[in-house]
Amino acid sequence: MSHIVFFLVPGVHLLDLAGPAQVFSTAAGLGHPYTLTYVAEQTLVTTAQGLPVTARLDWPDLGPDDLIVVPGWRAVTLAGGPAIGAPALRALAEHRARGGTVASVCAGAEALGRAGLLDGRRCTTHHDVQDELARRYPRAEVVRDVLYTTDDRVVTSAGIASGIDLALHLVAGRHGPAVAARIAREMVVYTRRNGHEAQASAMLRHRSHLDDTVHRAQDLLDARFDRSLPLPDLAAAVGVSERTLTRLFTRATGGLTPLRYQQALRLERAEHLIGHGTTIEAAARAVGFEDARMLRRLRARENATAS
Repeated sequence: MSHIVFFLVPGVHLLDLAGPAQVFSTAAGLGHPYTLTYVAEQTLVTTAQGLPVTARLDWPDLGPDDLIVVPGWRAVTLAGGPAIGAPALRALAEHRARGGTVASVCAGAEALGRAGLLDGRRCTTHHDVQDELARRYPRAEVVRDVLYTTDDRVVTSAGIASGIDLALHLVAGRHGPAVAARIAREMVVYTRRNGHEAQASAMLRHRSHLDDTVHRAQDLLDARFDRSLPLPDLAAAVGVSERTLTRLFTRATGGLTPLRYQQALRLERAEHLIGHGTTIEAAARAVGFEDARMLRRLRARENATAS
């Protein structure tokens, strides 16, 4: 069981809170064991949008697998933000010291800074207050123009909606990119990673579309990429003709056919195995190729494209 604790301060932004909460709640609905708890220094917290929310005053017992998230709040400056008591700051620092993860959204990075968690670490926040964060915490490395950063179990994200990206990233790290992609599809949002980087996983890289038929086909391919899944069977499984599936799939993924998508998944997994000492022949068999010749051709083609 993983406990997700949201620490709320007066003026908390609803989307900073609701975005990550929806990700983990959706994960729980899909069968992953998450429990969400909301903690504050007063039982009634008024959000920046005027909606009052209730929270508990006591912190639950947390372990290394658990996460504390500090959503951001409305304030002109970080220094002028709400006061946070020493017990709450100590709870943040002690959770990380015990092996847990602490995350922030937007101005929530200020709370991590006050708790001493940004010193010597990469971090980010909303672009409006990045310079102030760097001045207030000179030992931190404030990274600009990214959606989120991770550094030794301290995770920070940029403004407002980037909390969704942060939460999807954490889910992908624990359960794999296919689960994160499914959650993103349930939420009808794009699955993204750092704004300045290409998405590393083929399962994520080709999921930034809203075509439900293609998503269902990708779900099947993601789960069975190492087995034969002929186009007629795939099309029948998602309820369209072969021609229609190929047309929709190619349009949604930027030019990939279902076969090319499956090959990308196989190649990615094979490269991972080879990087961990598996021979090309064994890697080829593990990902579903009859022999290593096709894997060698795909690797050569990928290298030629990259160069």
